[in-house]
Amino acid sequence: GVGSGEKLTRPLAIVGARGTLGKAFARLCEVRGITYRLLTRQEMDITNTASVNAVFTELQPWAVVNAAGYVRVDDAEREPHICLKVNTEGAEILATACAQYNAALLTFSSDLVFNGAVINPYVETDTVAPLNVYGCSKVMAEKLVLQAYPASLVIRTSAFFGPWDEYNFVTIALRELSAGNSFVAAEDAVVSPTYIPDLVHASLDLLIDGESGLWHLANKSASAGISWANLARVAAKQAGVSVSSLIALPTLELGLIAQRPTYSVLGSDRGELMPCLDSAISRYFDDRS
Repeated sequence: GVGSGEKLTRPLAIVGARGTLGKAFARLCEVRGITYRLLTRQEMDITNTASVNAVFTELQPWAVVNAAGYVRVDDAEREPHICLKVNTEGAEILATACAQYNAALLTFSSDLVFNGAVINPYVETDTVAPLNVYGCSKVMAEKLVLQAYPASLVIRTSAFFGPWDEYNFVTIALRELSAGNSFVAAEDAVVSPTYIPDLVHASLDLLIDGESGLWHLANKSASAGISWANLARVAAKQAGVSVSSLIALPTLELGLIAQRPTYSVLGSDRGELMPCLDSAISRYFDDRS
């Protein structure tokens, strides 16, 4: 493993400079005084071994956070090759390089590795059975990453929302509802929403502690999970926004291209590291202002 002295002098490399997660890691490394380098695809293309090796040689990072990824679940159905190249091949190339250069690796997976045919929260050891291309890309990535480099930290997470970008479910829901525009959300799909600042802090803690293998990180609501429509209702209630223009529909009526599990709540056998959802939603309002 990496000594604590090296963590002070060598940078943490963060891949995925354009994305919500990459930017959040950079912001919170800043807050925590962790030396980091946020890398664009131009600076390091994880699908290109030579590009990856060049950056490792130059930066000598003590760890790499893979916050890059193909995240458009519906588009993945018509361009699976592109999704697999980034999510699966890219992650494997990165894991192989981390093993070679003795750097820790943190990479992200998804609740969409599961099919939803259960009624209790999924734990790390549960059998995966993805329903869509995106889920398949993540299942294969998990397997190949941990094969190439068993010391990797692979974090499954779910239903992001955060204070710093404009494109997440909670932010869009509040914007549309407060404008009186109709907003459509699934009434039957039960998820465990993940507050990005909490995810980043917990992930960094695990990485710094030298943890490895699969971990589930999500904020728990009182009943373990919450439907998308109820998440919109809870956020609106806290914001003092009317939900009269909310249209709650069954997932099947949303016209989504990729099949989704109707239940994908993440629990954990390894430790509950995340604050509860109510606390996350109230901090969302503080952190946005």
